[in-house]
Amino acid sequence: MAAMRIVLKQFDDNVTACADQGKARRCDRRAVSHGETGLTLLEMIVVLVIIAIVAGLVTMNVIGRPDQARVTTTTTNLKTLSAALKTYRLDNGQYPTTQQGLKALVEKPTTPPLPTSWPEGGYVSENPVDAWGNPYVYASTGSSFELKSLGKDGKPGGEGLDADLDSKGG
Repeated sequence: MAAMRIVLKQFDDNVTACADQGKARRCDRRAVSHGETGLTLLEMIVVLVIIAIVAGLVTMNVIGRPDQARVTTTTTNLKTLSAALKTYRLDNGQYPTTQQGLKALVEKPTTPPLPTSWPEGGYVSENPVDAWGNPYVYASTGSSFELKSLGKDGKPGGEGLDADLDSKGG
């Protein structure tokens, strides 16, 4: 029996069916209709327009998210710093003073009241700043504290992304 095989050639719009019969070779060619030759320019434009619409919808949904991510990051950092301040109080009997500030979580304070127990490496690894690069505002009475970020604008008060984010402990 003769073996049938289909030979596909790149950039060829015809399908060639060839049958090998001993030394003689017979090939039948069938023309492919224009509807089967590939994508037309119009079809390509339609596909590109659909992709552009989908990309536009995705972009519109993502545009406001970086600032929302900063709010979430800052809120999480406030909780982490509050936990570090509470650990400081458990170790030393009181929170760092307002003058010592959050730097007391990074470096051992040298101004009174000196901590009685301060771990090597500190309570946090670096001087904390909010997601916008602004320092946190810290105030302490010794038995309680207030910690806040002034938001995107770095000024007290504000609305939306400029609103203050705070954490209190005591």
